[in-house]
Amino acid sequence: MFTYQIYEELYLKLLEPSDAPAIFSLTDNSREHLKEWLPWVDHTNEEKDTRAFIHEARLGWAEQKAVSAAIVFRESIIGVAGFNRLDQQNNLGEIGYWLGKDYQGKGIITAVTGALISYGFDQLGLNKIVIKAAAANAKSRAVPERLGFKQEGVLRQEHWLRDRYVDIVVYSLLNEEWKN
Repeated sequence: MFTYQIYEELYLKLLEPSDAPAIFSLTDNSREHLKEWLPWVDHTNEEKDTRAFIHEARLGWAEQKAVSAAIVFRESIIGVAGFNRLDQQNNLGEIGYWLGKDYQGKGIITAVTGALISYGFDQLGLNKIVIKAAAANAKSRAVPERLGFKQEGVLRQEHWLRDRYVDIVVYSLLNEEWKN
């Protein structure tokens, strides 16, 4: 099973079916905050929806196409992060993340993303890591910017989010840039 220690009170662990109640509760309690940027929140209305997500995430892990992990802080699940997509042929990974509203602004997601970068380059042998964020989501965009990612471009009106199209900013980091 995948676990990755970040620091004493913070680690990542592979999502398990038994995590569904905690993740659904966190999603539900952060619903208003999360749905501003994440379209799946509107389709996560019951614990069974979270169980289905965890099932798909575990299939992605088994097929080596994704790594979805619970973010655990002081023994409580506070969010989800990982590689939403792993492209083995091109040694490319795409990181995604979300935190419960009460845990933002504490440097947690930056630490988690830094750990995922190290894991991706050192353990998975990736050459390139991508992070995508809505152009208007300043907090999410600040994470790759702090970690030295380069902005590759903007995908105009890329996602339909509730009642409008939003632009998506694409960031990337190469293995050679991280090592330097």
